[in-house]
Amino acid sequence: MGLYERRVLPRLVHFVCGREPATRLRREMVPLAAGEVLELGFGSGLNLPHYDAARVTRVYALEPSEAMWELAAPAVRSSRVPVDCRLGSAQEIPLASRSVDSVLVTFTLCTVPDAPAALREAARVLRPGGRLVFCEHGAAPDPGVRRWQRRIDPLWTRLAGGCHLDREIPALVAASGFRIESLAARYLPGWKVASYFYQGTAVCS
Repeated sequence: MGLYERRVLPRLVHFVCGREPATRLRREMVPLAAGEVLELGFGSGLNLPHYDAARVTRVYALEPSEAMWELAAPAVRSSRVPVDCRLGSAQEIPLASRSVDSVLVTFTLCTVPDAPAALREAARVLRPGGRLVFCEHGAAPDPGVRRWQRRIDPLWTRLAGGCHLDREIPALVAASGFRIESLAARYLPGWKVASYFYQGTAVCS
């Protein structure tokens, strides 16, 4: 791993994902998680201020990047909810089956190398009646924007730490053992190629 991946990229991700449009989505979605929560792709801890401390017992924070853990340390120290930090991959979640009430995934499925495997793991660790809460950018509905997403994706993926522009988020969720309860989609302000977002909830089917 080079200097860019170790030092530059984590700070760039922290900056971009901490801007107001992304924060607005976090304010809408994070409070829907309750009980014992597993957060996939914890990143730099930007979701922590938005949990409802009255409804969350604990957050299992799963993140594969040590550089991101360094950035997350201040947020973890000041968190209003208990945080159990786990270094690891969403594709092999280090928790027992049926051990959490909610799985939260924000700005992460675009980057996980095997998103279907990660979602199947999320289904495995959820208790009966548990809920997946997701907020992710992905494939846009407009044909012209999609064409640009496909053209740019190979270069974008290399520069953006494995992030993909054109993943079909609702289809991935539905194909991985979940029934979607609620779904909204919209463009956020900014570059359309990277700003079409899906947000919703799902339960194990």
